[in-house]
Amino acid sequence: MASETPTQAADTRLPEPSPAKRKKLKECFEYGNRIAAQENFDYAADIYTECVVGDPGNAIYLQAFLANLKKKYNNNKKGKSFSFFKLAPLRSAIKKALQKKDWVNVFKQGAEALKINPWDTGVLTAMSEACEQCDFQETQLIYLKMALDANPKDAEMCRRCAKTLADLGMYDQAIAMWHKVEQLRPNDPDASRNIANLAVEKTIAGGGYDEGTGESRRKVEAAGGEIGRGGEALSKKDRLEIEIKRQPKNLPLYYELAEIYVREEDYARAEDLLKRAFEATQDLGAKEKLEDVQLRRLRVELGKAEAEYRAKPDERNQQKLSVARKALWAKELEVYKDRVERFPNNQAFRFELGVRYQLNGLFEDAIKQYQAAQSDPRRKGLCLLNLGQCFEKIGQHRLAMKHYEQAVQEIADRDSDNKKRALYSAAVLAYRLRAFQQAEQFASALAAMDYSYKNIGQLLDKIGEKLEQQRAGASAEAGEEEPIEVELPPGQDED
Repeated sequence: MASETPTQAADTRLPEPSPAKRKKLKECFEYGNRIAAQENFDYAADIYTECVVGDPGNAIYLQAFLANLKKKYNNNKKGKSFSFFKLAPLRSAIKKALQKKDWVNVFKQGAEALKINPWDTGVLTAMSEACEQCDFQETQLIYLKMALDANPKDAEMCRRCAKTLADLGMYDQAIAMWHKVEQLRPNDPDASRNIANLAVEKTIAGGGYDEGTGESRRKVEAAGGEIGRGGEALSKKDRLEIEIKRQPKNLPLYYELAEIYVREEDYARAEDLLKRAFEATQDLGAKEKLEDVQLRRLRVELGKAEAEYRAKPDERNQQKLSVARKALWAKELEVYKDRVERFPNNQAFRFELGVRYQLNGLFEDAIKQYQAAQSDPRRKGLCLLNLGQCFEKIGQHRLAMKHYEQAVQEIADRDSDNKKRALYSAAVLAYRLRAFQQAEQFASALAAMDYSYKNIGQLLDKIGEKLEQQRAGASAEAGEEEPIEVELPPGQDED
């Protein structure tokens, strides 16, 4: 049989998705982003799989698919327990598909395998080979880097990464990868030769020389970027900005650059960048990233205000602290209102919105959110506790007492901080309602857990006095009751 010609080999490549299919995949991807934002990782993985298989050359889809799986497995580098046995039939199917050059099936079976273990180097290598055959260099590099993340000392994987980086014109990263090969294999003859060759290619591209077509230089200039005089390397931030101008709808580029700005605490640039990302794509994930950065900036500002107040607790710093706290609470309220509107069935968002309503003194609005959120068994106890606090604030003391009692029963002993909050709130309110025996039960339970908690010893003494008066037949003392402390929601500082 005649050997395969280049033309015949080209025919095995995957066709470009049609415009209609691209539109459908984009809608699917946006839906997947919304599901992933709710931390429903399994469902999001299934949705992203359709995107990755439908358009395997799309780097954005693949990065989101892998990022979701990393979160699902808490970046444990091994995936699901006993994954070896579950992966065996999929690995066999991938091997057969590779032999037949059935790229569609490689990507399909490979995606299913990665949902079990996204760090499986065998599967990732097979996916990268399929990408190479289909000229999907960007996704090829992503698979290779994921494999290298699983095994950083794999010299062969470093070689593959170096070659792909060079093909993409990413000379600095390719040279760095060959240096890594040198470290892992000190006598490797290819490493030094490739480093030297890439240095020449970089100089030619950076200097705008006309070897070949001079395409690398023109690409950068067309993107509005600059190469330093003498062909020096651009910073990572500059390179990302250039790539964003070339690919204005590539969200992972925005996210990577924004993360650099955030690490440098340059929140203004990070926010401006993410605003551009949302304007360019109208992607809700970009909007949420922007909101997260805004909240992070406000939390940093609050932390600084708290530190200044602790160092010098004067009126001026107290005012700054109050302003910073209210700014954060107001922004959090805005963000969670928006997220609840978009994800009305997400009880975690409803709980967080309830906390922000409560912090802002909007107790009746908080009650509505907590009542909805308590259907989530993971937060039921906290919802009951916070409902009790809200009912107490609006003067519904009997309802508050009922919810405190339920919270005491619902909150597990291992959640000791919130258990103590619930017992203390129940004991204090029972005292106010002159249910002294009930108050003694709650206060005693709290004292048994932590006798140093707040003023629990004094409270027990007062309860004992009232019970003694009742037993002696004395009338209740006239006058106003002691002011009762109502705590802010769990995790929030009152000062």
